[in-house]
Amino acid sequence: MIRLPTHDRYDYSAITDRPDYDWPGGKRLAVYIGLNLEHFAFGEGLGAELAPGGPQPDVLNYAWRDYGNRVGAWRMLDLFETMDLPASVLANSVMYDYAPDLMAAFSVRGDEIVGHGRTNSERQSVLSTDDERALIAEATEVLTQAEGKAPKGWLSPWIAESPVTPDLLKEVGYTYTLNWCMDDQPVWMRTEHGPLLAIPYPQEANDIPSIVARKDGAAAFADILIDTFDEMLEQSTQQPLVMGIALHPYLVGQPYRLRHLRRALQHICARRDEIWITRSGAIYDFCADHPAIPRPT
Repeated sequence: MIRLPTHDRYDYSAITDRPDYDWPGGKRLAVYIGLNLEHFAFGEGLGAELAPGGPQPDVLNYAWRDYGNRVGAWRMLDLFETMDLPASVLANSVMYDYAPDLMAAFSVRGDEIVGHGRTNSERQSVLSTDDERALIAEATEVLTQAEGKAPKGWLSPWIAESPVTPDLLKEVGYTYTLNWCMDDQPVWMRTEHGPLLAIPYPQEANDIPSIVARKDGAAAFADILIDTFDEMLEQSTQQPLVMGIALHPYLVGQPYRLRHLRRALQHICARRDEIWITRSGAIYDFCADHPAIPRPT
């Protein structure tokens, strides 16, 4: 029998055959917003494109992305405040140098800061183990110094992992990762240094694949969020589920997209008495010692 290469980070498990439990307050669906605050190198490196980039410096795409930090994120902050929505802020560490006021504005309202590398101009998956360890250490130190506590969670820029990324994260104290999108429930993963929790982070209810890759319109992306929410709320009568919403201010912070995002979030908030609106770190805290969420052997 053929044996395919495997990661051996977790075992197969059907979602219909697992222990049952409730989220806090007897809720069945946990909903969190993952807001990506990212900064990019000028004239080099990676970055999403509004239009096919020309020779560097690619001013069009650089400036389009920078709109997110200068305008879009502030509009989204106002939206979250108005709707009393918490956020998990997935932050490149260079944001503290580039836009400290923006980082402070989210920190002041009590939002969680999640590690998201140094910059989205680079991938950690192409680095040597020593260089990847140094990248994680540098980003973690900046967040720890700025926030007065170490981040619990990590999302790799471009969700790019090397074969040892989970081991390196756990080695320096990370307790959960958002890199793996294989489930609608949190799943404990094996690492060389003990279990690491994979919390669902979406690739469908996510504006990058939707808007940049599939070229979905603003209304279509809002409908994706609404339909995902409605379906998962129904499904959660059978199993407790996690719905993440992945957002980037240079995309959904654009005025016409923000209007449709507001529509989707209003739809979700109309059912807030039935759901647990939370942050990814709080999901980890709940799962950390819950007997119905078994750790790997």
